[in-house]
Amino acid sequence: MTLQQRITQLHHQAFTVDAHFDLCYEVANMRERGDKKVIEKTFLNQFRAGSFDLIVSAIFVHNYFLPEMGLRKALDQISHLHAEIDESPGLFRICRTCKEARQAKEDGEIALFLSLEGADPLQNDPGLLRIFYELGVRGLGLVWSRRNAVGDGAFFASQREGQKGGLTPFGIDLIEQAERLGMFIDVSHLNDEGFLDVMNVAQKPLIASHSNCRALARTMRNLTDDQIKSLAAKGGVIGMNSVDAFVHDDAKKATMDDFVNHVDHIANLVGIDHVGIGFDICCGFPNHLSMPDNVEATDLISDHGHLEEFTEQLIRHGYSDEDIMKVLGDNFMRVYSETTG
Repeated sequence: MTLQQRITQLHHQAFTVDAHFDLCYEVANMRERGDKKVIEKTFLNQFRAGSFDLIVSAIFVHNYFLPEMGLRKALDQISHLHAEIDESPGLFRICRTCKEARQAKEDGEIALFLSLEGADPLQNDPGLLRIFYELGVRGLGLVWSRRNAVGDGAFFASQREGQKGGLTPFGIDLIEQAERLGMFIDVSHLNDEGFLDVMNVAQKPLIASHSNCRALARTMRNLTDDQIKSLAAKGGVIGMNSVDAFVHDDAKKATMDDFVNHVDHIANLVGIDHVGIGFDICCGFPNHLSMPDNVEATDLISDHGHLEEFTEQLIRHGYSDEDIMKVLGDNFMRVYSETTG
């Protein structure tokens, strides 16, 4: 079997998951400028070329709209996604459970999970979490790289700031409520103090949907070895982020080999069962926010259609087909099943 044949076979057999893509944000931006059928025209062929089955679609609200318009912008993004489904029937669907996601694949559709990238739209109202749950949101990213009512985010690069804080009482209550409802908790973007608090509060497996290893790239957006061990001890999974600034301290020197070194680091530290995909593909889209903190960045995986470049490197690093299937999606599906049902 040739290398290409092995890659094709793996992609055919796997249930492939991207644990973090700002799809809701991108769709809303483009629709508000008059575009229609955005997913069908812009993203669907890329999803299919990469054999992706489930895209976790982040609801992100830009600083400019906070705090007054956070709730409105988040709800607008969900509304735009429903409009997309109406305009492109039979191509993709919002799913609430792993069973629904697998059924979508059987029916030839791309499954979409909804996730909040930061609890900012809730402000300090815990009752709103139930509303988002009823609208289909199953992921709760506690913060983006800024402070909100839950806690403090991790900056992309060092900058002036005051005293850092961990989780607030509201943040602790929100985690407990999310776990009762059946939502997965995402610690990407959370600062170190808040991360430790989450480990002490959460009872179910956690994810870091798009974070790498701080031992290999020192940005605070990445996880320390102790954090990786803590997350793995709870049965969690870390999604590998393909943004070069999170792969190598000198982003311009980052390569695909460097990227898969992060997979190696986690696998050697805690095992391959705790690695997945969270490519955070963003830099190629003109409507997307630029990287904050004056960080220049490029996506090593330019779009979802280039998944084979990642799979090829996993093969070259000596991973078995079984291990690669775990990374492509099985690991995240395990956590989603345990948290959302």
